[in-house]
Amino acid sequence: VQLQASGGGSVQVGGSLRLSCVASGINYALGWFRQPPGKEREYVAGIVRDGSMTYYRDSVKGRFTISRDNSKKSVYLQMNNLKSEDTAVYYCAIRFGSMTYDVRAYDSWGQGTLVTVSS
Repeated sequence: VQLQASGGGSVQVGGSLRLSCVASGINYALGWFRQPPGKEREYVAGIVRDGSMTYYRDSVKGRFTISRDNSKKSVYLQMNNLKSEDTAVYYCAIRFGSMTYDVRAYDSWGQGTLVTVSS
């Protein structure tokens, strides 16, 4: 499965961005991850195959929303009220099994899109 992430850019603190990820195969759990400068990759949000359940890391709850449109083979991450600590390369990934927070458990990754939040 191939994934293509897009939508990153530079915004000011408090701004918004919407990330998109198109997948060649969509009937799987999908997650968004990020890798801040000099840090390890971390889980941001996830969504199950039918979109009925979503998961978020605590620091983005209430600000980020993950969604998917299986007819368009796409998953989205709406990011509002961005903070400087959200600066990172963001990745989408597919998990063939059940949803998990474990970065190592994901099977296929997109190339990443850079989000820079400045004050």
